[in-house]
Amino acid sequence: MKKWFLLPFAALVWAPLWLLATAAVTGSAELQLTWGPALAGKGQAAWTLLPSWPTLQPILQLLLDTPEYFAAFWNTCAQVFPQLAGQLAVGAPAAWALSRLRFRGRRALQALYLILMLLPFQVTMVPAYLTLNTLGLMDTVWAVILPGAFAAFPVFLMQRGFDTVPLPLLEAAAIDGAGPWQQFWRIGLPVGMPGVLAAMTVSFLDAWNALEQPMVFLPTPLRWPLSLYLTNMTGQDLALTMAASLFMLLPAVLIFAFGQPYLEQGILAGAVKG
Repeated sequence: MKKWFLLPFAALVWAPLWLLATAAVTGSAELQLTWGPALAGKGQAAWTLLPSWPTLQPILQLLLDTPEYFAAFWNTCAQVFPQLAGQLAVGAPAAWALSRLRFRGRRALQALYLILMLLPFQVTMVPAYLTLNTLGLMDTVWAVILPGAFAAFPVFLMQRGFDTVPLPLLEAAAIDGAGPWQQFWRIGLPVGMPGVLAAMTVSFLDAWNALEQPMVFLPTPLRWPLSLYLTNMTGQDLALTMAASLFMLLPAVLIFAFGQPYLEQGILAGAVKG
């Protein structure tokens, strides 16, 4: 009975996705008749469950005759995956240190990470812009990669995962002669991997859909990712825009489907901690 009660709420979530999927296989002429009045501010949109005349023309045009889309796609990959690699290389050891090492100033450092995590981009935008401009990194891919690689939120998530590592296991490893670095590699990472994967999932979704950072730090359109490229497609072929939006959404959906179990584990670990 409870599952049936949740169906209307599930429909509210799936309706936009279904609308996008059907629009990607709808011709431009039909979209202008159904969505055109609303987009032009001259009437209301008419939504249909299925297109009257389905066609693959928008998808084929996107894949075969839109090189700008693929350039934006590779720009996105060049900005997103180095950020994730940097978060693993820098954030994972930092999270382990905050979770398992005891040193003077640890609580103050944790508070600083928490403050940085809560600050919105609008607050850090000006200092980041001045720093990147001084270093000569403006309008380069590093202007987006470096701030993302040193983000505070992934460290917080990974620390929650490392907090679940049993202390007796670390004490036994220390008795066997394992140092802090060996404990991190051989025990911390394998046991705390759900927290690491949860952080990588959230970071990927955030970086893949980033809009403000590329808009501020990448003034040259040739370096824009998909999130900015799609904003310039709205005034062009509507069917082509829907197809491009659908293909941009697919990697995020697949990554979220893969990382959802680890996100749930991370939430449960944080709930029962202590």
